[in-house]
Amino acid sequence: MSGSSPTELARAEALAERVLQREMPRRRMLVIANPYATTVSNRLKNLVVYALQSRYEVEAVETKAKAHATELCREAADEGYEVVVAFGGDGTVNEAANGLIGSDVALTCLPGGSTNVFCRSLGIPRDVVDATEHLLQVADHFRPRRVDLGRVNGRHFTFSSGIGLDASVVEQVDAHPTLKARYTRWYYSSVAIAQFMRKYLVHPPRVEVRVDGRTVEGVTVIVQNSDPFTYFGPRPIRIGEGAGLETGTLALAVLERASVLDMPTLIPRLFSAKAKTVQRHRQIEGFAGIDYAQVRALEGTFPLQVDGDFIGDFAEASYGVAPRALAVVS
Repeated sequence: MSGSSPTELARAEALAERVLQREMPRRRMLVIANPYATTVSNRLKNLVVYALQSRYEVEAVETKAKAHATELCREAADEGYEVVVAFGGDGTVNEAANGLIGSDVALTCLPGGSTNVFCRSLGIPRDVVDATEHLLQVADHFRPRRVDLGRVNGRHFTFSSGIGLDASVVEQVDAHPTLKARYTRWYYSSVAIAQFMRKYLVHPPRVEVRVDGRTVEGVTVIVQNSDPFTYFGPRPIRIGEGAGLETGTLALAVLERASVLDMPTLIPRLFSAKAKTVQRHRQIEGFAGIDYAQVRALEGTFPLQVDGDFIGDFAEASYGVAPRALAVVS
C-alpha cells in the first residue's frame, strides 16, 4: 500500500488550515486519485481535496482497476466538469488523457508517482503540497491550452512510448509494485541491467522501423511526444531531438545493437541531458519532426510501453501524432 511521509502530511495539513473559503465562482473539478500510486495515501488525498475546495467545486474519486481513469474522464466530459486532476503516476495521467481526447475539459495533475514526467513537463512542481498551491493559483488565471498526443496502435500517449529493452524493464517493474514504490529509480536501474544481461545481450527481439522513407533495424525504439524522455531523479534523460508538446510531430530513436562494447559509451551520454549527445552515438539512429512510423517484429513479437505503462506484446506497431488533441491547464 502506498504512503506519505510525516513531513509531507504536516505540510499538507498546514496548507489546508491556511486556505479560506472565498465567495466567488468556482470551477467544477474532478480529482481522480490512484490509491496505489507511490505517494498517494488516503489522508494526503483528503487534505489536498480540502485545500482545493477553497477555489474549486471538487469531487474526488479513486480508481478501481486498469482503464478506470479513462472511463471516469469520459463521464466527466459528459457531465460538465471544467478540469480533471490526475493524482497519481504517469499511468494514471495517461488513462485520464485517453478519456479526455477531443473534449474541452482540461487535464492537469498532481505528482503521486515515482517519476511524474508529464506533470513536470507541464511545469507543475514535483512536491505535492507545492503542486496543490500551484493549482490554487491557477484558479485566478484559468487559461487552458491544447497540446499534442502521440498515438500507437490506437492508444494515445502524453510523453513517450518504447519498444524493446525500455518496455521489458517497465513490464518487470510493474510486476513488483512494492519494490517500485520503495526503491523507485534504483529499482528501475537494477531491472534494466538484469534485462540487458539476460535477454538483450543474448537474443534481443529485433525490429524493423520504417520512417521518413527509410528502413532501419534495431533492438529498441524510443518515440517521444515531449522532452525529456524521462527523469532519473532530478536529472532529465534526453534521447529524441526536437520533441515538444506543441510541435505537431514526434521524435524517434532506434538503438541498432545492444552489446557490452556499446553500453559503456552510451550510458554516460544518456546522463548528459543533451539529446544531441545521445544521437551522435554510433549505435543510435535518430529522426526528428516525424508524424508517422511503422515498426515490425522480425521474429515473434516485441514488448510495448506507453508513458511508462506496459500494454502488451505486439508483432507490429503504427505510430502517429494527434495535434492539439488534449486541453491542459498548468
